[in-house]
Amino acid sequence: MRKEILLGGFGGQGIILASVILGRAAAVYEGLYAVQTQAYGPESRGGASRAEVVISDEPIDYPKTVSPDYAILLSQQAYNKYLPLVKKGGIVILEEDLIPHRDPELEKDKEVHALPLTKIAEETTGLSLTMNILTLGYFVGITKIVKKESIEKAVLDSVPKGTEKINLKALHKGFELSEK
Repeated sequence: MRKEILLGGFGGQGIILASVILGRAAAVYEGLYAVQTQAYGPESRGGASRAEVVISDEPIDYPKTVSPDYAILLSQQAYNKYLPLVKKGGIVILEEDLIPHRDPELEKDKEVHALPLTKIAEETTGLSLTMNILTLGYFVGITKIVKKESIEKAVLDSVPKGTEKINLKALHKGFELSEK
């Protein structure tokens, strides 16, 4: 089992942190192999940002995504650039408020979930920057790529001290959304 996850957006959305948390949940709490890689533009906030996570039950021979099974796309630029890479039948999560120009032709052979993730995060926690954790909760809820308990522990390990409660609230809201 090799699963490839591609996350794309812009700096400041917490894409890198989300990918690190997902990799940690798989490797530390599930005993799987996981590799996380990242790339971002020179202007960290607002510039293009991309992260990849490969999770496997066998040693990982190549650490990059080749044909992503899953994508979390949080900006129009990421949507345009990365959606075509997602394999047929792949699951894609979109931040619908930041992707106003969608292409039905590109989406037709994928399972696309478009939600106003930033707005939901703001309504849930009062902070738009918890959107990455809320999205992780939603992603884990629909894909079951790792157990909910594993992602919870990884969130608690990874977020800044003093923000654990608000991040768990965002994560649990993501789980809740995935059940609808």
